[in-house]
Amino acid sequence: MKKLALILIVIMMVITPIYGVSGFAITYGETTYTNANWKNPMNIYFQSKTNKNISDASYKVVTASEVNAISKNITGRTYPSNQIFSCAMVDLSYSQGINVVVDTSKITVVKSKMYANALKATGINNGYVVVSSPISASGEAALAGVLESYEVAVGTPIPDQAKKAATEELYTETQIINQTGQSPDKIAELFSKAMDQVQNQNLQDPAQIKVIVINIANTMNINLSDQQAQQIANTLANSQQAQSSLTDFKNKLQSVTSQATQAGGIIEQIMNYLRSIYTYLYNLIFVQ
Repeated sequence: MKKLALILIVIMMVITPIYGVSGFAITYGETTYTNANWKNPMNIYFQSKTNKNISDASYKVVTASEVNAISKNITGRTYPSNQIFSCAMVDLSYSQGINVVVDTSKITVVKSKMYANALKATGINNGYVVVSSPISASGEAALAGVLESYEVAVGTPIPDQAKKAATEELYTETQIINQTGQSPDKIAELFSKAMDQVQNQNLQDPAQIKVIVINIANTMNINLSDQQAQQIANTLANSQQAQSSLTDFKNKLQSVTSQATQAGGIIEQIMNYLRSIYTYLYNLIFVQ
């Protein structure tokens, strides 16, 4: 009996990694990755946000050159290699849409809904995402890591056009927040509602999109200037135009998500069954 219980314990310890790899990825900013005093706290934080073993995750290091390749023509910002701190974790076994967790103690500007909107610009509507940094950061550069986490988890690159559209969307949101004085959550909701209508109607004409933006802003009591409404419309138009480049990525994302979700369900059933057997045997052997 004792040997059987020991065997069951060993099975429970080793079986999760077998099923936990697919669709599970972590990206580290290169500055964080090379410094154990920053990388280790990130690992501890990510482990606290998942029931999987993060040592089983595929991982990639995000470099300054990769961040700058997307951001420099949109935000005008470039980052040296000693300033890429943000890290991200993506788990595609999450089956209830998209859930973005932002470590607000470190990420100071970009909120979870803003990341979700940027991901939606790349056709991503599912996954469990965690974003953090070892030091205080705005979070804008972290989007590159989030996108690369999806690439690693899916095993397929996101086209540059879509990455640029996502980065532009996040940057435009932060600009509108600063210009209007509205809360990040409220502006993110404006973008989300407008994007839903744009995608549902497959609109690519900024003039048509601008009408939608103005109408939604009015219902939300957000005062936008004509220039701001046009800026949002242009950004959403670019996002919609990028959708045609995403066919291969979306197909692979759907396939990997399905596999990861099924694997997660199977392993949970197995684990529950093994736990019930272990509990029975433990009570039988040790509980008088």
